[in-house]
Amino acid sequence: MNIEIANRLFQYRKKHNLSQEELASKIGVSRQAVSKWERAEASPDTDNLILLAKLYGVTLDELLQGKEEPQVQPEKDNENHADASENDRNDTDENEKSEETDNQNYKKCDSVSFKNGIHIHSKDGDDVDISLKDGVNVNDKNGTKVKVGLDGIHVEENGEKKVYTDENGQVFYSDEVSKKSHKKKNPWMIFPYPVVALIMFFVWGTLNVWGGYAVSWIVFLTIPLYYTTVEAIIKKNPKIFCYPVLVVVVYLFLGLYFGLWHPLWILFITIPIYYCICDLFKKDKSEK
Repeated sequence: MNIEIANRLFQYRKKHNLSQEELASKIGVSRQAVSKWERAEASPDTDNLILLAKLYGVTLDELLQGKEEPQVQPEKDNENHADASENDRNDTDENEKSEETDNQNYKKCDSVSFKNGIHIHSKDGDDVDISLKDGVNVNDKNGTKVKVGLDGIHVEENGEKKVYTDENGQVFYSDEVSKKSHKKKNPWMIFPYPVVALIMFFVWGTLNVWGGYAVSWIVFLTIPLYYTTVEAIIKKNPKIFCYPVLVVVVYLFLGLYFGLWHPLWILFITIPIYYCICDLFKKDKSEK
């Protein structure tokens, strides 16, 4: 659109005492669109030109070609069309700046970051931080904190622990987070028996005794036997002992080395017998 048509649109609007917003409302467009027409930055389409001509009571030729120049008040409306257009432009810029300011304020209040994990901080004081290093941390505006990491789960309310898990996975609530959670492990449970089993495997296999490597792998089955034996002794509960694994170890060793697969399969029948005896032992102990 050329500047003459833009000036003519401006003059017709002023002649009818319409603001840009009033005109935009009447023809169903935005105020910014009207402002661009009058600054020659854009052209109204045919439908809008027809609506403008009808609104101003002129023909399209008069609107576009200017056969009949509209009369406007010289002092207020036509004194400085450039200033009016500049004011409209300033209004538009101010509205855009206002929207940008609102967006900036929103971003300052609510932020989402994916640097070194996921971090969500809301304006209400609710924060969520998730990372491989620190685990999951949730803080709400009421002072409740939840942390899930390699050291377990921690839940705090107003600085006071409510739920806590120790390194063994045991869960404690409020006052129970005390001596129980910091008990030292039994030294026999810390003993690196798997390393011993690995050494036994290579020594047995290298010496090539009792079948060598073909049989020595059985020592790895003794790892659960060791730990369940220690735990059963500590807790004085024979049912904890992994008796079925012991049966499998004996059966495999005698079968692989001596070929006694039959009739040693009968050893498996002793498994339910063992647990029945454990139940009887526990029952007799409770009655006493």
